Amino acid sequence: MQKTMLVSESDGFAGQLLVAMPQMQDPRFAKSVIYLCAHTPEGAMGLVLNKLVDSITFPDLLEQLSIEPAISGDEIRVHFGGPVESGRGFVLHTADYQREGTLPINSGIALTATVDILRDMARGSGPRQTLLALGYAGWGPGQLDAEIQANGWLQVPADEQLVFGQDLETKWELALAKLGVDFGRLSGEAGHA
Repeated sequence: MQKTMLVSESDGFAGQLLVAMPQMQDPRFAKSVIYLCAHTPEGAMGLVLNKLVDSITFPDLLEQLSIEPAISGDEIRVHFGGPVESGRGFVLHTADYQREGTLPINSGIALTATVDILRDMARGSGPRQTLLALGYAGWGPGQLDAEIQANGWLQVPADEQLVFGQDLETKWELALAKLGVDFGRLSGEAGHA
């Protein structure tokens, strides 16, 4: 049996959401909500939760991988996880699914980046809740900390509804509301609200 460990406290903000501030200049991250999968002194990695890839569907992806679906899979959407390695797939999911290669992030959410999870999802035997993403958001050593310090991101505690909720249009506002923030009153200047 493979031994897995939860992301440790030394992983900083892992298991939290990053919410882009309104002045975010990079169009790939404007009004983004990112689930932070890892945050260590070596860098950080996360998945954008509220943007879709329009060019591919889950059935298309299964066909490309020669996986025969037992269910339609039309309800599984493919998300833009971020600009790094955009051809690589990741499944953020509830921790009820544990296989070799699954990385538990916190007590309720895990990450798997193997073809096996896609096969299980195609059979209807995957995790209870999933978010399939192509690519990821990545930061080098100290880069994310500097962006947070420069007022580029807010940190929000993650919960299943925000992570796996299907209404992508309001996810950014809902994440801000969880902090009690009126996004119309946010300032782009550090130290001002």
